[in-house]
Amino acid sequence: MYVRTVTSKGIQYAQLAHNVRDPKTGQPRAQVLYTFGRVDQLDLDALRRLVRSIARFLPPDEQAQLQKDLGMEWPFRYLGSLKLGGTWLLDGLWRRLGIQKTLQRLLEACHYQTPIERLLFAMVANRALAPSSKLAIEKWVAQDVYIDQLPAVEVHQLYRAMDFLLEAAEAIQREVFWTLANLFNLEVDVIFFDTTTAYFEIEGEDADGLRRWGHSADDHPKMAQVVIGLAVTRDGIPVRCWVWPGNTGDQNVVAEVKRDLNGWKLNRVVVVLDTGFNSEANRRILQGAGDHYIIGEKLRVGPQGVPAEALRRGGKYRRLPDGLEIKEVVVGGDSAARRRFVIVRNPEEAERDRQKRESILAELRQRLEALKQKQGEAHTKAACELRAHETFGRYLRQTRGARLVIDAAKVRREAALDGKFVISSSDDFLPAEDLVYGYKQLWQVERVHRDLKHTVDVRPMYHRLDDRIRSHVLLCWLALLMIRVAENETGQTWRQMRDLVAPIDVGRHATAHGEVWQVRPLTEEQKALFQALKVDRPPHYLKIVTPTRKTA
Repeated sequence: MYVRTVTSKGIQYAQLAHNVRDPKTGQPRAQVLYTFGRVDQLDLDALRRLVRSIARFLPPDEQAQLQKDLGMEWPFRYLGSLKLGGTWLLDGLWRRLGIQKTLQRLLEACHYQTPIERLLFAMVANRALAPSSKLAIEKWVAQDVYIDQLPAVEVHQLYRAMDFLLEAAEAIQREVFWTLANLFNLEVDVIFFDTTTAYFEIEGEDADGLRRWGHSADDHPKMAQVVIGLAVTRDGIPVRCWVWPGNTGDQNVVAEVKRDLNGWKLNRVVVVLDTGFNSEANRRILQGAGDHYIIGEKLRVGPQGVPAEALRRGGKYRRLPDGLEIKEVVVGGDSAARRRFVIVRNPEEAERDRQKRESILAELRQRLEALKQKQGEAHTKAACELRAHETFGRYLRQTRGARLVIDAAKVRREAALDGKFVISSSDDFLPAEDLVYGYKQLWQVERVHRDLKHTVDVRPMYHRLDDRIRSHVLLCWLALLMIRVAENETGQTWRQMRDLVAPIDVGRHATAHGEVWQVRPLTEEQKALFQALKVDRPPHYLKIVTPTRKTA
């Protein structure tokens, strides 16, 4: 098939033709398929549209070559798309929370050539949207997402940004805290604190460093780990983080936490802690500078322990609106050892404890009968295993005749603890119910710990240097900070918000006049989310890049 011209009466005509073989003579002859008309009167725009329409069926490289050969400009050419919704939303929060301004102010005296603030935002956004290694962020930024003023990164730049983050960690955490407190009118008089652990996929531990063996909260006792501490407001917003060697015990970190919080010059702080931090030394530290504590007490500390004495005290329980029963007890009178306790009983939990214990005792009686013990005989292997059993052994005692029997006194003591927990406080003015509800809010820290491990994927960590590990935790903290603010403001989970904005992308189109970056139209739900978070929506046309003209 080809285009030919013929002349008739001195006028040229353009025709679309192809050759067919004459059935009689066997010779090829031209067959006209379409006549375009006079050459001097051709509709050139119509011909261009025809060429473009036909070229759609050619491979992309041949289309480009055809365009080059013919000197034709196509209306537009699709170049690809980048994900925009998640990074745009987080960038808006990043700016609204003052993190960008804080970093820029701290960077003024450093004179970096690389965009440190943008690099830090990219790593934080990556933790919140698609957690990956620092090396993988190179591809993520260049090919997957759009980040304003950051078209590409190199991994060595990310590490330099992490170094700066660690250098400025104290100032960043302090200024972000006060910005949040003023922006959202946060109640910062009560701070919840707890620790967790994060492990490393390595064999052994560091002889002198953060990666050490210790008690694992992740059920990975054979892996080196670090201990991570988080201070959380009563609204569930993490406002500070710490990192210690993996063999650090909870009771050894309270002094540092108290010192760092005092450095923020808060008027008054009540620190809420779980039982693992409870010691006489820690309680003295927490009462320093006019501050106070609410702390959990261990129930099973022996009959001479102070909590046991508080449990033995008489008094009437009073019922709270949520069904809990509380009783306030003061031990020590007016002496220096005076302590205030609140004993809490949950009737529903007490019934569950009773049923669970009765089930255990019923099984224990059957196992004792199966032993067929005789007075004065040595224990069999089965008897030894039963006595050492983690669950059943706690209810057993051995008689003078070496027989195993159920310890009725131990059963009565356990029954007296059904559904109960005990807290103490150094504050004599907070109502008992406020102490109880304050302690129960420790679940806010537990939730942040879960998000730390399952949303921003702090673990497992592949960093080796102590500074890199600390900086990595700071990045995860910043990501959690924005996530919790977003959840508090919208009432939605981060997963719901992330999935809602995930379809928002920006398409790149090449035109004769430059590149056009067009954003997918937003749905009403997406618009409502941006409005709830007070973040500007992305424009329909993100940017138009015109080619620069070369000057002579």
